[in-house]
Amino acid sequence: MAYKVDFKNVATIGLGSSPVAEKLAGMRAHEARYFWNKFKHEFITVPAADDPDTLAWIESICQERDLVFPYQPLEVTSFEAGGNRYACVFYENGLAVNVLYGLEEGAKRAVGFKLSDGMEIPAEFEGKFKFAKQRSTLAGTIRGTFFIIKGTYL
Repeated sequence: MAYKVDFKNVATIGLGSSPVAEKLAGMRAHEARYFWNKFKHEFITVPAADDPDTLAWIESICQERDLVFPYQPLEVTSFEAGGNRYACVFYENGLAVNVLYGLEEGAKRAVGFKLSDGMEIPAEFEGKFKFAKQRSTLAGTIRGTFFIIKGTYL
């Protein structure tokens, strides 16, 4: 069932099985607020099982850096705005993976990783990435990192 994320009244709908459900919901709301403020786009997520194509697309891009996540995907979203395709997946352990994929040749293309407040850095990232901290009123402290996409994934 699709869920329109409300960034004013944060809810754990769809994320209840996560041990960091409240912080993950705050991070999802943080994302929703960003896309609303930048594009006036309503951030709508669906259960990952309802959109396997988006999940597969995100996972194929992550394999560019040999990143395969054994975590349970809970929700995904995918949409186009501002000449870019955006896709996000929220995992049960508190990890969020965001893809920014510019549709024009030579446009920005990157994958961002965000860790919910209170979660440990997953083993897949140790020694490969450095995380920066960002403070969010909705999500507490978010730690994030990214990589530039080199391949073509349309």
